[in-house]
Amino acid sequence: MFKLEKKANIDKSSVFMVPLSAIGCSLIFVFILFILLGKNPTLALFIIFIEPLLSVFGISELIVKSTPLIIIALGLSFGFRAGVWNIGAEGQYTIGALSGGATILAFYPMSGLWLLPVAFLVAIISGALWGMIPGILKAKFNTNEILVSLMLTYVAILFLSAMVYGPLKDPDGFNFPESRLFHDSGILPIIFHGTRAHVGFLIAIFLVVMMHFLLTRHMVGFFIKVSGESPRALLFSGKSRNQIIYLSFIICGGLAGLAGVIEVSGPIGQLVPAIPVGYGFTAIIVAFLGRLNPVGIFLAGLLLALTYIGGEAAQIKLGLPNAITGVFQGVLLFFLLAADAYTKYKISLVNIRWKI
Repeated sequence: MFKLEKKANIDKSSVFMVPLSAIGCSLIFVFILFILLGKNPTLALFIIFIEPLLSVFGISELIVKSTPLIIIALGLSFGFRAGVWNIGAEGQYTIGALSGGATILAFYPMSGLWLLPVAFLVAIISGALWGMIPGILKAKFNTNEILVSLMLTYVAILFLSAMVYGPLKDPDGFNFPESRLFHDSGILPIIFHGTRAHVGFLIAIFLVVMMHFLLTRHMVGFFIKVSGESPRALLFSGKSRNQIIYLSFIICGGLAGLAGVIEVSGPIGQLVPAIPVGYGFTAIIVAFLGRLNPVGIFLAGLLLALTYIGGEAAQIKLGLPNAITGVFQGVLLFFLLAADAYTKYKISLVNIRWKI
């Protein structure tokens, strides 16, 4: 029989080679897939990965799509480093969008520079509190945080739908399930005139720098690393495992909530039932593709955002199915995990003696 054994020494170059090899294998897979679909694979890959970078509009949309992915993935990486598996960032993102958007609507039609910071603060707190639910259940009752956080995602989405169809519905919206449009004080400033690129991207860059400092130059980063690699050793540092669990869910939920309010106060400009578009789940791929490193997450966020934009263009120009973006992202995650397992583990033969 065969079994997997952890390698004693892991090549440091794998930090860069694993994501690159996963991307390469994914491109080969979709290249073959396009051939089977009867499409020109070279043209399809050009439309998806190159064409959006050749225009100001494409780059601006790249900024819009990558912003929530980067912010959510930064929070997820914090928990993943600590061995805390939060799969419910989509729900925390939704709650942040709902609470932040409701705050903006609550002060309608008042205006002022104070409105967006207040909405951001409410969204961060709401996302953190929503994230604390699986955190508390994990710490107190040892429940499975994967299942609890995932199920809470659907609760959050249904809650958003109920609020948009009910109390937050635009009274002058002809009964459409959407809130009134946010006024100017509730909309993020635009970076490039004539595009949708907003200052939320600058916030994402700032968070990348802050998270890099926190994980590499601060004691919190040390405790997170110890918690993920050896939970028993954490006890000797004076910190408990429960403290790390709480901190991980608070940071992840807070950043996901921030991403949510940035999305509704940026490109959307109102509350609608379709705010959740899978960013919370795609951010899991972003986190692992970026090797849980803030700078790597920034680059991975841009790449995954590119698949959204290019995938939409390929659907229109080549008649590709809507699921092509999800297929690429899923295949990318599969090859990423496979390459990671190959670099960290080896297959060994186990001799079994049968007793008769």
